[in-house]
Amino acid sequence: MSELRDDEPLIRYADVEEAAEQLTDETVVKRTPVERSTSLGELVDAEVYLKMEHLQWTGSFKTRGAYNKISRAVDAGADEFVAASAGNHAQGVALAATRCGADSTIVMPKHAPQAKIDATRGYGATVELVGQDFQEAMEYAQSYAAEQDVEFVHAYDDPHIVAGQGTLGIEMYEDCPDVDTVIVPIGGGGLISGIATALNHLSPETRVVGVQAEGAATVHESLDKGLPVTLDEVDTIADGIATGGISELTLNLIETHVDEVVTVTDTQIANAILLLLERAKQVVEGAAAASVAALLSEELDVHGETVMPLLCGGNLDMTMLQTVLIHALTERGQILRLRVKINDIPGKMNVISGIIAEHGANIQTVRHDRAVEELEVGEAYLVFQIETSGAEHAASIIEALESEGYAVEDVNQKTTNN
Repeated sequence: MSELRDDEPLIRYADVEEAAEQLTDETVVKRTPVERSTSLGELVDAEVYLKMEHLQWTGSFKTRGAYNKISRAVDAGADEFVAASAGNHAQGVALAATRCGADSTIVMPKHAPQAKIDATRGYGATVELVGQDFQEAMEYAQSYAAEQDVEFVHAYDDPHIVAGQGTLGIEMYEDCPDVDTVIVPIGGGGLISGIATALNHLSPETRVVGVQAEGAATVHESLDKGLPVTLDEVDTIADGIATGGISELTLNLIETHVDEVVTVTDTQIANAILLLLERAKQVVEGAAAASVAALLSEELDVHGETVMPLLCGGNLDMTMLQTVLIHALTERGQILRLRVKINDIPGKMNVISGIIAEHGANIQTVRHDRAVEELEVGEAYLVFQIETSGAEHAASIIEALESEGYAVEDVNQKTTNN
């Protein structure tokens, strides 16, 4: 990379251009499509274009930075690499190293999704599972690199990584030169740092908005304190942005080039995953859906704009998908859990089931609860899990049961309130 003046940020647009020249092999990194989403546009009264980076090789943007870093290091004589990752960086490093004829060892947290572990091995890496979170995996990987004297590939704290991710910013601008706002997920900050560096040069009037998961948010506090803040633990379904910290490099670039940073909850992310499945027919992971969650949130006003959320990854573990769908459908009222107090006599379940059936709902499960301290002798609870068409349908079922004299408790609502 070219020498910088003391008053310049650690990467410039020229570095992103150089990275783009490294990434000309479409079998390593391909140009991903942009698609207009009329359904999302109607929801926010804007022109919405989705940048479909989840369709990238390895299912994530990470190969861009990894290949830019590793190909240069191999040219300089390196032949072995180690990295720490929750999943997507792992696959990017594995693919890049293999394509460059080098060996790679990837350290992943013990709870990393199995699909990402299998994929990383499939791209040619040796995988070691260490620690309960990304930070523990990172510490081990850095120690391994020092002890074995191999090249460490950081997920975001590296100018070549950031410049490689910034090639997405070039594509986003070329695909939609008139874009008013881009929305980019933030984990360690390498992705948004690179994209913002590119857009600041190509289209300085474009607003760059970052989004973090509430359970892994560090940027606001880092900006306030003027130094990177690291969380002791993170709690989010968006494992791709669950780094729990940013670096001095990315903090500097975020402060210099990013206009706004918002946070979203796991519920908002889950709802966005489901919405993208339904409306855009796209399967994305939590980190990618965070950009759409931000788009739909009250924190961000895009009325009348042309806006581009970045779908940065599609490596969604099927177990997580099941969890997300149940959560999102419950939030919508399409999965309804009711507790109905009854006199425990023959036929009561049949009567209540008949009322539910008359209202066009399907009972998934039902159980008797008799051993509950608050119940009198001869009383019981029937606990139903019911499929409905939504909140209005759910409310009509509750109303019908109550009109027949039954005491009904919406278990979902009680759980939400607690």
